[in-house]
Amino acid sequence: MSINTILFDLDGTLIDTNELIISSFTHTLKNHADRPYTREEIIQFIGEPLKDSLASVNENEVEEMIETYRKHNIANHENYVKAYDGVLETIRTLKEQNYQLGIVTTKMRQTVEIGMKMTELEGLFDTIVTLDDVVHAKPHPEPVMKALRSLNAPASKALMVGDNTHDIESGKNAGTKTAGVAWTLKGRNVLDELKPDYMLTNMRELLQITGG
Repeated sequence: MSINTILFDLDGTLIDTNELIISSFTHTLKNHADRPYTREEIIQFIGEPLKDSLASVNENEVEEMIETYRKHNIANHENYVKAYDGVLETIRTLKEQNYQLGIVTTKMRQTVEIGMKMTELEGLFDTIVTLDDVVHAKPHPEPVMKALRSLNAPASKALMVGDNTHDIESGKNAGTKTAGVAWTLKGRNVLDELKPDYMLTNMRELLQITGG
């Protein structure tokens, strides 16, 4: 496979923020929603922009809910966030092998930087596209295409790696190869249905795909 550029989603793909996200949603909904939400309902929010998720709960209090969510999320990062097994060594190896690496996420830049610093991923990526940088979030192709343009990389030589349907769809829409991760909280079957080119059970398997 002739790949020279690999783009990654962040949360749920490189770093395990699932419990932090669930905890932040639980805290926010407890304070703003008109009913309790189950863990299963909250899991369905993961992957889309925070504003969209919260608007579906109460579109009249979106900004207040975002503020509540962010305060809790930032204050509790160190209690929850860690890189998934094999991620750090794989990213460092790919970097040493001169692959162009990027992050494409629906998070805001501030929390992206906090998470990357905590998990020692800071400084390993050539481009980072956050929700702040685009008009249309994933699954629209814009975030992936923006990352590719910043690296001067053709989609035909790029791979988009993610844990969510939005990641696979955004990569496909932009014309890249795609890889799902089997450790997705929503279950790998959700990703299998979209027929990504690869399904990783550990990030180290990327080195087999790229020949590293």
